[in-house]
Amino acid sequence: MSAAPGYDRHMNDSTPQTLPFGSWPSPVTTSLLVEGAASLTDVWGEGDAVWWSERRPQEAGRIQIVRRDPDGTTTDVLPEGFNARTRVHEYGGGAWWVARGVVYFANWSDQRLYRVVPGSQPEAITPEPTVSAGWRYADGRVTPDGESIVCVREDHTGDGEAVNEIVSIAVDGSKEPTVLVTGRDFVAAPRPSPDGKQLAWIAWDHPSMPWDDTELWVAHMHAAGGQATIDRARRVAGGRDEAVMQPRWSRHGMLHVISDRKDMWNVYRVDGVDTLAPMLDADGEVGAPAWIFGLSAYGFTRPDGDLVATWSNDTGAVVGVVSHDEGSQATYQLPLKSLGFLRTNGDEAVAIAHTSTREPEVVRIRLESGGPDVDVLRPSRDLQLSDEDISVAQPIAFPSKDGRTAHALFYEPKNAEYVGPVDQQPPLVVMSHGGPTSAAQSSFNLGIQYWTTRGFAVVDVNYGGSTGYGRAYRNLLRGSWGVVDIEDCCAAAEFLADQGLVDGDRLVIRGGSAGGFTTLAALAFTDTFKAGANHYGVSDMVTLDDGTHKFESQYMVSMVGPRPEADDLFHERSPINNVDGFSVPLITFQGLDDQIVLPEQSERIVAALDAKGVPHAYMAFEGEQHGFRQAETIVAVADAELSFYGQVLGFDTPGVGEPVKIVHGESLEG
Repeated sequence: MSAAPGYDRHMNDSTPQTLPFGSWPSPVTTSLLVEGAASLTDVWGEGDAVWWSERRPQEAGRIQIVRRDPDGTTTDVLPEGFNARTRVHEYGGGAWWVARGVVYFANWSDQRLYRVVPGSQPEAITPEPTVSAGWRYADGRVTPDGESIVCVREDHTGDGEAVNEIVSIAVDGSKEPTVLVTGRDFVAAPRPSPDGKQLAWIAWDHPSMPWDDTELWVAHMHAAGGQATIDRARRVAGGRDEAVMQPRWSRHGMLHVISDRKDMWNVYRVDGVDTLAPMLDADGEVGAPAWIFGLSAYGFTRPDGDLVATWSNDTGAVVGVVSHDEGSQATYQLPLKSLGFLRTNGDEAVAIAHTSTREPEVVRIRLESGGPDVDVLRPSRDLQLSDEDISVAQPIAFPSKDGRTAHALFYEPKNAEYVGPVDQQPPLVVMSHGGPTSAAQSSFNLGIQYWTTRGFAVVDVNYGGSTGYGRAYRNLLRGSWGVVDIEDCCAAAEFLADQGLVDGDRLVIRGGSAGGFTTLAALAFTDTFKAGANHYGVSDMVTLDDGTHKFESQYMVSMVGPRPEADDLFHERSPINNVDGFSVPLITFQGLDDQIVLPEQSERIVAALDAKGVPHAYMAFEGEQHGFRQAETIVAVADAELSFYGQVLGFDTPGVGEPVKIVHGESLEG
């Protein structure tokens, strides 16, 4: 068990003003959350140009693709009205790729595939479906001859469940798409070999998720005249109790894949059917759960063919380089927290870099003989925050139920201008991440600083089931969603309170999606917390299981159990069926266009709390899906949640306008 961190109350030479925790005026305003903000979603390098995509709240959350030329000039690629975002699996990802200076992308409004040469208008290269947005595309690559695209297509034009396939598309749209792979519930990552003679891909079936049981397949491929075909398909790796992902061909035509067959995800070379040779000596997990398409944690240089991979350890981001000629590994610890979407380009790599003190940046990594040289290509915003304003994640390990050790990231309250009273400890915000198969990250998050600069402590919990700790830890949630996650969130709060680092009487919990479920369940089944914030969370497991999209339609088989055998567990663990357990205030936020957690989930829990007389607030937003993307929504939610905690816990909230209305709020003390 790691030692708990302590506070540094003397953060600069001046004397900070003493104000109650939670009421500190903050440099992280709600306008700062959105003005000039742009979340980086992918990066690509080709030739002398680097491309990246960014989601812009001020443009209603649309995703723009940006090109950077060697002289540093940046150009928006997509004209007004285009949005590089796919609905495959609803979560998307892998919505665009580049080949020979041409960008191919899935457009949000119609889900057709387009090509665009920078400076020109996009041209659709897939047909108009008979059903609006009925054909959806993702995760494509252009074949080596430059004439065809192989990509995932999700077909919603028929009756019943959507059909997921790999298709071939002419780059100029001159031919009808050709189906290459079908018959599996899910497919991903079609990757042609460098000579264009083979195609690799990932496949899996219900009830597995892509981090459970997936397979790597290879087939002979023939591509000519804008059309590809395959034959002699065979499984070469993966299967029961093994999750493989991110197939890559080396420059020399050797197939590689990430596998968790030895607990931690790592890179392997495919030497034959079910014969994998480990390539990296990594002290962390390479890769992440494939909630979205297009993730990339490794690649191969050109012309040498060295393997370049990234992972994170307790110190931060690591780059490992395995020499093709010698097979030796050189490992470099970088002054970063993590690297995402790492892609090789010639003898260098590009990636999205995460640090402790800045928003994500696009970087180029030159693989010099003395170690990588990192150049920032797309800097983060100047937030005008001093180091004394920024709370840095401190990893903690703590005891949980049944002797388990759980993990979390702890952030102390921090503001250059203010400290709390010496006889008080700060309120604690417990964050429960979504997924639930996902993980809290230690990199800079302005949303967390929003709380810490106001005098809140924050703990972001990597409860059992989280990724980054190997398959065994990830499997702790199998059959135990609604049990282990709650136990670990409560244990984190209680551990910090016992250490005297937070106020045990002012513990709140918040989370979105699956984290919203954990929030609701913690309030329904425990008395640990004084309030909660539910962001589009699951209140009824049965409704989720019956009504969600294909990708997650059988997720509950592993998380809870198969139905009808597990019907009792579904009922028992659903917060909506334990309204009697709710007694503390709850605020709920919901997007009305959410196709993953339907608005009914929030509306039912709000109605139940209203009937019982529990203090609550509810805000619903037109035009928002699963996760909030529009500037106005982001600002409204931040203001409302802060106002809510202030009213519930009894402190002022400077900078917040009209207080959020709490129904039955007259019952609040103070």
